[in-house]
Amino acid sequence: MSLQAQIMDAMKSAMKAKDSVALESLRAIKSAILLAQTESGAKEELTEEAEIKLLQRLVKQRKDSAAIFTEQGRADLAEPELAQATVIEQFLPAQLSEDEVGEIVSKIIKSTGASGMQDMGKVMGEASKQLAGQADGKTISTLVKKLLS
Repeated sequence: MSLQAQIMDAMKSAMKAKDSVALESLRAIKSAILLAQTESGAKEELTEEAEIKLLQRLVKQRKDSAAIFTEQGRADLAEPELAQATVIEQFLPAQLSEDEVGEIVSKIIKSTGASGMQDMGKVMGEASKQLAGQADGKTISTLVKKLLS
């Protein structure tokens, strides 16, 4: 079942349950998918990789907004953003733990022969390919820096 069909089914369930947070999150996903499909030169259907990137971007936006609201002492605005991020994350593949990501990054460092921070770009490129959809870029970057220094 395509992501778009999953979103539509989830929207119907959210409407029946009168779950406004889930409904708002699902509408945001649907909107982002439609925008991606109608961009100039875009294919009719999004690839699974493009769908994952789109969902990750939406989650990151919500979490960044929540962090800003929390810094400003606006927990009342941060909570709905985090709730929406949780709903959107349901459609992403299972995320790896930090230890699992660390093991994969260590293997990549050994296989590429990276020896210091000057090789970070090479390691990040390979790690981003291998861990696409399974870990966010910030976690990968933090672990690569830690292991290379």
